[in-house]
Amino acid sequence: MTSTRERRIAKELSDMQLDKDKSGVMAEPVSEGNLTHLKGIFPGPPDSPYAGGTFQVDITIPDTYPFKSPIMKFDTKIWHPNVSSVTGAICLDTLGSGWSPVGTIKMALISLRMLLESPNPKDPQDAEVAKMMMEDPEAFARKAHDWAVKYAGAPRRDTPFTEFEKKAVPKPKTDDPQRYQGYNRELVQRFVNMGFDVDAVVEAFNFVGIDRNNGEDYELEEAYMGDITARLLGEQ
Repeated sequence: MTSTRERRIAKELSDMQLDKDKSGVMAEPVSEGNLTHLKGIFPGPPDSPYAGGTFQVDITIPDTYPFKSPIMKFDTKIWHPNVSSVTGAICLDTLGSGWSPVGTIKMALISLRMLLESPNPKDPQDAEVAKMMMEDPEAFARKAHDWAVKYAGAPRRDTPFTEFEKKAVPKPKTDDPQRYQGYNRELVQRFVNMGFDVDAVVEAFNFVGIDRNNGEDYELEEAYMGDITARLLGEQ
């Protein structure tokens, strides 16, 4: 008899299979009949040093899933400040304190892909990579691209590298309070910590009809969490 956890994982894998052309992410069991050890794959984001590469991550589903996040690490070697260049360990709030039981394996993989598009060198997993990104972003982008070509099968880019580097290392937007449109910053940041952009989160709040609560923080109901996440993932 299958457990509730196994049924949920099986449904998530089935949904990902049906949606893989749209979402760009996929996961499947390492061995038949074992839904607790998976391999996930996703393409590198366009206009990034990782463009055109295919990245594989190892996924272990804990006994307490979905109340605890999947345990993920990169199998594909990658030069990125939030991923260990040696072990593949990942620093991402979505896979830790920012995890919510309404999260899914697909959402976690999409968050990883977004992390490749928007690295955060100020909260690094690999200090050497983060130092290079902050002090010499062009050298960082070159090495990240070289590794993507070598380890992830990315095609060598012909784009002049000075232009490529500008796209590869996007400048963060200023944290203008007006961007929150009256929503509490901490409320918005809980979704930002999953890898989503502030503006996208606020747009999703408006779409779903989230109460601004006079700018005060509060806990959203699970149904709203699911609707917001679906909007952010392009499912609504």
